[in-house]
Amino acid sequence: MDTPMKQSQADILCRLYDMKQKQLAQALQQGNSSLRCLVLEAEAEAISNALKSVR
Repeated sequence: MDTPMKQSQADILCRLYDMKQKQLAQALQQGNSSLRCLVLEAEAEAISNALKSVR
């Protein structure tokens, strides 16, 4: 894969990861169910892993 495409994917994944972290923080602050928080954490971890593989 060429570098510009990798950078574009990395940028998108970074934005997704930031968004997921904000959702998780908001869910924790609002006292949402632990299941919702676990799902958000798993999604953030999957995004993080994808980001590592692109870099």
